[in-house]
Amino acid sequence: MPRRRPAKLVEVVSQETGPPRVTGYSHHMDFLWSPWRASYVARPQLETSCVLCSLAEDGGPEADAARFVLYRGPSAYVVLNLYPYTSGHLLIVPDAHIGLVADAEKHVTDEIMDLAKKAQNALLAEYRPEGFNLGMNLGRAAGAGVADHFHLHVLPRWDGDTNFVTTVGQTRVLSESLTDTFRRLKSYF
Repeated sequence: MPRRRPAKLVEVVSQETGPPRVTGYSHHMDFLWSPWRASYVARPQLETSCVLCSLAEDGGPEADAARFVLYRGPSAYVVLNLYPYTSGHLLIVPDAHIGLVADAEKHVTDEIMDLAKKAQNALLAEYRPEGFNLGMNLGRAAGAGVADHFHLHVLPRWDGDTNFVTTVGQTRVLSESLTDTFRRLKSYF
């Protein structure tokens, strides 16, 4: 069972009139700031074409390997994230340009979930992670890098895989190249 940090009580301070004074206590939530994301969030939309739609175009095995596309199904494909949080960070993407899961046909969402299971099994066999993050950011306000083409992130996780270099040095430390990750996972798909 994962260890949980005990909740902290902090003083609630008021400065409305005069010097600060304690007006009560509240549970404290820790925050991890990632200011390097500010430039992404604030930037104007420059791209006119959808990178996920261009990846959906089948250029053959050589083009797929160059673009790190691991698998193509009838309605969706699996690709390595070019900006991974951890080694083995995969994206499962519908071929069709669809912004919301609710707008996708059932056979598309069924295929995406089947591919998520296949991806999880591949990552378990090859990387032996201690956990997983599976998730979607739907829309720019939710943090989607490609706001109008939904995709499922599959990330293997280990205790302590986020360290001071990421939070202080604004640098991710990955244990292998995307080419090596592609080679390790290709046979599972």
